[in-house]
Amino acid sequence: MAHPAETVHANFRRRVAARDLPDVAMRLTLAEAGLRPHDLVALFDAQLTSRHLDRVALDLQKRGEGFYTIGSSGHEGLAGIAKALRPTDMAFLHYRDAAFQLARAQQVPGVAALWDMLLSFSTSSEDPISGGRHKVLGSKALTIPPQTSTIASHLPKALGAAYSIPLSRRIEPEHRQLETDGLVVCSFGDASLNHSTAQGALNTASWTAYQGSPLPLLFVCEDNGLGISTKTPAGWVERSVSQRPALRYVQCDATDAVEAYAATREAAALVRRGKPAFLHARCVRLYGHAGPDTPSTYLSREDIAATEARDPLLVTAARLIGDGIMSADEVLARYDAMDTRVRRVAERAIRRPRLQTAEQVAESLVPPARACTDDTPDATERDACFGDSDRRALGQPQHMAKLINLALTDLMLQHPEIVLAGEDVGRKGGVYGVTQRLQQRFGPHRVIDSLLDEQSILGLGIGLAHNGFLPVPEIQFLAYLHNAIDQLRGEAATLPFFSKGQFTNPMVVRIAGLGYQRGFGGHFHNENSLAALRDIPGVILACPSNGRDAVLMLRECVRLAREEQRVVVFLEPIALYMTRDLHEAGDGAYTFDYPGAEERIAFGAVGRHGEGTDLAIVTYGNGAYLSRQARKVLADSHGIGARVIDMRWLSPLPKQAVLEACADCDRILIVDECREQGGHSEALMTLFAESGRAASRMMATDCFIATGPAFGATMPDRDAIVAKALEVVA
Repeated sequence: MAHPAETVHANFRRRVAARDLPDVAMRLTLAEAGLRPHDLVALFDAQLTSRHLDRVALDLQKRGEGFYTIGSSGHEGLAGIAKALRPTDMAFLHYRDAAFQLARAQQVPGVAALWDMLLSFSTSSEDPISGGRHKVLGSKALTIPPQTSTIASHLPKALGAAYSIPLSRRIEPEHRQLETDGLVVCSFGDASLNHSTAQGALNTASWTAYQGSPLPLLFVCEDNGLGISTKTPAGWVERSVSQRPALRYVQCDATDAVEAYAATREAAALVRRGKPAFLHARCVRLYGHAGPDTPSTYLSREDIAATEARDPLLVTAARLIGDGIMSADEVLARYDAMDTRVRRVAERAIRRPRLQTAEQVAESLVPPARACTDDTPDATERDACFGDSDRRALGQPQHMAKLINLALTDLMLQHPEIVLAGEDVGRKGGVYGVTQRLQQRFGPHRVIDSLLDEQSILGLGIGLAHNGFLPVPEIQFLAYLHNAIDQLRGEAATLPFFSKGQFTNPMVVRIAGLGYQRGFGGHFHNENSLAALRDIPGVILACPSNGRDAVLMLRECVRLAREEQRVVVFLEPIALYMTRDLHEAGDGAYTFDYPGAEERIAFGAVGRHGEGTDLAIVTYGNGAYLSRQARKVLADSHGIGARVIDMRWLSPLPKQAVLEACADCDRILIVDECREQGGHSEALMTLFAESGRAASRMMATDCFIATGPAFGATMPDRDAIVAKALEVVA
């Protein structure tokens, strides 16, 4: 049985030869759309190239020379959408948008789009976008970041990038990437419209525009009526989107590239004025979903025939012939010539080198460093910003929450491109007051009170970073991150990896987390699992255990993001925010002076408290606080000399620094406030075992945290650490 691609191919040749073409007489004319004959020929070339790329990709897959054959056939009308936009308008594309990329490449001299895309299709290490790491659409020269998601997870960051454009007119970031009068376009399928990520992005766009904030964002929903095998109910897209507040709805038949062009021009004119729009582009999917998927297993013959009759190439051919631009024979000759060309180029592309080693694959996991300039404020400006009360606070010992607040103030003064965003971070100053007064000091455009949607908060950060800002999004509680973890895992962390470091989204994500809250808890507000964060390649996870370290590490985190373009998660232990005492009530031993401006804790440097050699307690966060308490008891009551090693940097694990800090100690005890399964104790036990050192561990029970008197029952405490230490050194 012939693959649907060959059926569609034969149908096109037969129908053009027989002049059996769609009736385009009543459609919008070229002149009415604002196009000229040569524009239509160029669109047709992009469509033909896309079509034959799909056919060649299927052939290469059969030969073991190509991979991931999800095709664009039926979506070639996107060439018209690309034509209506500027090549500098950042485009986050649906995976069926090869025609968009090809049409955009026609606007940028020197881009060999066919060659580039075939290198990607065949996973050559010379692929200019991903270096052979994935078959992706994308191009730095065409302002198309690589997009690997199979759902709508790119919509939140597209929204963030769009939001950054008018913001960049107020604050020009040093590394601005987008034109100040540009727009952002993001495309996705009708099935993905139903995903929570898409709904959240649409809601956030509507919410933002409803309040009068400019948002030059164009959503393009490519409605082919299918989600793999499941049909989209007739009228669903229009009914679910068209009445959203402050979001303009525009529709078109995207099987006609000319109509798609005209509708996009209309929508783009509105969007460039800061009004978001939703373009409902009706199209078809001519083959199965991907690879060997066979539509005849879930669609009737009548459905398939009706779909094939709406082939976008037939519509363009009908226009070319009907307008006298080409004859039927010339259309077929051009079609066949493109087939030959694509196959010839493919045979060259598959001979290019591919990645071979783990080192080659991981080479772009960490983005390249970039040069940055500092804008250090003068003393008068700084004094005015802090005000009388906080100037006094700078000279007195403070708890962690206050010290972080002071550090954020200094960092925002020093780096105007820093933008904070999150639930309640502005007017309220955060649930725990950590961001108090920052909105008053820097304005609502730099301290943004977001709506309650973690996906949109992180997406805003990712998008801002695309345009040179340094976002500091806040997730109110660690447990809430799980609603949005794919924004870090599938979007932020993968961007430099899949673009060879050409696109980056550096940021510092602040999260209040871990356990031990007495009066406000349960598993929603106390979460002692970091497994999801530790498992993301390329992401740095930092966790201070005291206020002084918090300031010095936050400065380093900002440096890592600004200069090394890293994605950093800064985990702030909630229970230590307001802690003032260490050993007894009123001792004030856990308040600290604000560190000098030049001080910083280097990435990977561990903390060390005490010089004892009987026992090294390796820990972090609340565990470091409790272990320092335990160290005193061990010394005063049991004559045991211990030291506490505070890891500080939890991922990647500072292996060598930890080993060196424990090298002269007789025994090692790991204290992990996270759970037994998936906690850091597993990695540390492995580290010591592989280094020839014996170690013991204590960790939290594999259980959620309770509210009330049992808030700490599942986790280590001071006395339990003491008891375990005595057992270890016995």
